[in-house]
Amino acid sequence: MKRDLTYDYDFSAQEIWDIFKLAKELKDKQKRGQAHQLLARKSLAMIFQKPSTRTRVSFEVGMTQLGGHALYLSSSDLQLSRGETISDVARVLSRYVDGIMARVFNQSDIIDLARNASVPVINGLSDEFHPCQILTDFFTILEQRGNLKNLTIAFVGDGNNNITNSLILTAARLGINLNIASPEKYQVKPEIFDLAKSDMQQTGAVMKTHVDPSQAVQAAEVIYTDCWVSMGRTDTDERIKAFQIYQVNQALVAKAKKGAMVMHCLPAHRGQEITDEVIYGPQSIIFDQAENRLHVQKAILVKILQ
Repeated sequence: MKRDLTYDYDFSAQEIWDIFKLAKELKDKQKRGQAHQLLARKSLAMIFQKPSTRTRVSFEVGMTQLGGHALYLSSSDLQLSRGETISDVARVLSRYVDGIMARVFNQSDIIDLARNASVPVINGLSDEFHPCQILTDFFTILEQRGNLKNLTIAFVGDGNNNITNSLILTAARLGINLNIASPEKYQVKPEIFDLAKSDMQQTGAVMKTHVDPSQAVQAAEVIYTDCWVSMGRTDTDERIKAFQIYQVNQALVAKAKKGAMVMHCLPAHRGQEITDEVIYGPQSIIFDQAENRLHVQKAILVKILQ
């Protein structure tokens, strides 16, 4: 039976821990220069409706290191712009490749790909969810901290974007506490908390929303932020004005627990959601996050393509 990663709840908690274990093993092998061609002769089609640095490079290099091949397909490379349906693209690509990764605008495109493809489909990003990024984030915290027990993360910024949605679902599944600071207009959608409710009850994860970012970071060992204006949005000026007090700067970091780590999924808009002082400061693990996209996604690829 094929496995897809369309959103964060496609993997159980145990499967997430298995991915973390495999990611560490693959990272160690890569650092030692030890071959690990677990996907020899496998091919991955990579569909990009949005441009990308980390997603494209990490998946393409990851497939190469695993002994396989990745094929980059922009919207202009496909017939989507001329009216071909997602379902037809899924059916055709399934005849050529062993898996499909897609970075898209609409989550419905990921769902259509998964329903119609006979090979596994991975959500490389949609406007609603970003599971590969969030799995990487928790792996990075685990790597830095040694465990995820009694962990509280503060997310400062847009409570209604793909990072926040995926962060909530995975934190609930792993039993991690989460404080989210956002303006009233940009709070978390109730349906996301509804999705996470069952897992929160089972794991004891506590989710709180705040308007004041200072309150959100007080108990946090990790402060996470993301851009205020996602790709493709047209309400730039309105958002920048609304989020002015939600900048992760040194003054805000100082209000968190001593030594709190700072995360950002990149690209960063310096002077908006975060400052250079914090990005390059001693508490930043932002570039560890970026590197670990490679290792975690390799583990995901092995899990569903092998």
